[in-house]
Amino acid sequence: MPRTGPATLAVAWLATLLACVCACAPAGGPSTASSAPAGASSAQAGAPNLTIYGAASLKSAIDQAKTAWETGHPGSKLTIATDSSAALETQIEQGAPADVFLSADTTNPKKLVDKGLAAAPVTSFAGNQLTVIVPSANPAGIETPADLARPGIKVIAAGDAVPITKYAGQLVANLARQSGYPADFVAAYSANIASKEDNVKAVVAKIELGEGDAGIVYVTDAKASTKVATIDVPAGANVPAAYAGVVVKASPNPAAAEAFLDWFAGPDGRAILASFGFLPPP
Repeated sequence: MPRTGPATLAVAWLATLLACVCACAPAGGPSTASSAPAGASSAQAGAPNLTIYGAASLKSAIDQAKTAWETGHPGSKLTIATDSSAALETQIEQGAPADVFLSADTTNPKKLVDKGLAAAPVTSFAGNQLTVIVPSANPAGIETPADLARPGIKVIAAGDAVPITKYAGQLVANLARQSGYPADFVAAYSANIASKEDNVKAVVAKIELGEGDAGIVYVTDAKASTKVATIDVPAGANVPAAYAGVVVKASPNPAAAEAFLDWFAGPDGRAILASFGFLPPP
């Protein structure tokens, strides 16, 4: 009989161990399943992160909405980007990774729907009105909107594509029809525009710094500043601003994006908006 040395015994023992392991392993190869329950492999699966593009005039309201949403949806995170609605619409057209677009008008969201870049319908969620702001000290002595047409007044406006510019143009046209306003009010106001800013927040900032005598902004922007005074606009001339939003079709989480937009346009979101002076949709 051949002798059995230690090396031979070790090989035999290893072969036996391998046979046992193979016999116990489930068919189909080694398991790669994690210990987490099915369907709960990540926070993103249950509470996706969302990127919200919002009009500059909505910044404070969206920031508060972010806190409320994240508190009510543990694991979810909102990334907020604000600018003029026109600039954001252009960025989305160019492929910017937004899930929801909240605009200071209905025109820019509808552009995205018409181009197949956002899902219908366009959802209205808030309203606003306009006012005239001046630096707190009011060095130009502006007393009524009619003074915006006085020679030498420096008016700070926004760019032509920014929604506040469209609303301001409508307001100026309405004022020109008011009793006591000069016949050339529209032309004189336009001649006094000293600069055109990227968005309404930039208009407010310039007036706060005293770099202009007056500007037409949303009531909510005037309310948010402690460094400007307001000049009342005749109720019959004021212009209702309509805010609306859409879900961007390229969103990787369309169901969550739609849920957020519905929430923001619903009672919870409107309560937040109202706390900043926004009105119900006109």
